Amino acid sequence: MSYQDKLNQRVSTNIKEGRWSAETTLDHFALVNYALPLARLRPLIPARFDIPTFEVNDELCAFISAVPFIDRDFHFPHVYPSPRYHFGQINYRAYITDKETGEDVVWFFGTVLGSHWYNLPRRLWKMPWYYGDFSTSFHYDHKDGYQTYKINIDSVWGKTRIELKDTAEAVTTAEGFDNISQMKLFLTHPVQGFYYRTNGKIGTYRVWHPEMRLTNAVGEYLYFEPFENLKLLSREEMRYPHSVFICPEILFRVELPPKEV
Repeated sequence: MSYQDKLNQRVSTNIKEGRWSAETTLDHFALVNYALPLARLRPLIPARFDIPTFEVNDELCAFISAVPFIDRDFHFPHVYPSPRYHFGQINYRAYITDKETGEDVVWFFGTVLGSHWYNLPRRLWKMPWYYGDFSTSFHYDHKDGYQTYKINIDSVWGKTRIELKDTAEAVTTAEGFDNISQMKLFLTHPVQGFYYRTNGKIGTYRVWHPEMRLTNAVGEYLYFEPFENLKLLSREEMRYPHSVFICPEILFRVELPPKEV
């Protein structure tokens, strides 16, 4: 099966619609990807998972990413009446492979939420979520892309500063990947995530979203303190991401509640 066929299959396969499954539109979605030595990442990932590597700058590298966005109208469509929430969010994650299924998935180090509702998934489902104050500035033009893309986050788990310049050009194959379908499948379309619950056990949940319409961006200023605290990247290395993609809006569905594995 080709990479494009696999991507099409993931797009066509939706999540199980349980009572607590959630739906949200993610505005100002960005994907800031970094290539780094495998040895830095391996100690943070459980033995159940392999870590794929790709050749970047003549070295075999693993991948991590920071994923900021604004949740618009987050709600539970099968609960009536369902309140709707609006808040900033950023996920810090790594790209891994589940040995049990062979599926490319992601590992979540943690999530920062710009709402005190972070306490709900943290207490109810023991997810590694934290509160953060979000300060944002966006100016988007349908023809020329983002003229302004700025996010500052102040959190006890780590400060973040993001300033991007949108090229308004569709993404092309980035270094290390054979073609754009392979790159999209690996970087933009893993549908299952794993993480350490606050009780030390592993949790998991699945998501669904359509194929993303992405443009390439350039990081004018990038700092992710959680990556520094995890000893994955230095401040200097954060200035030079492998790739940066932007998607103005994308529908996401989330299968809840998460499960313990």
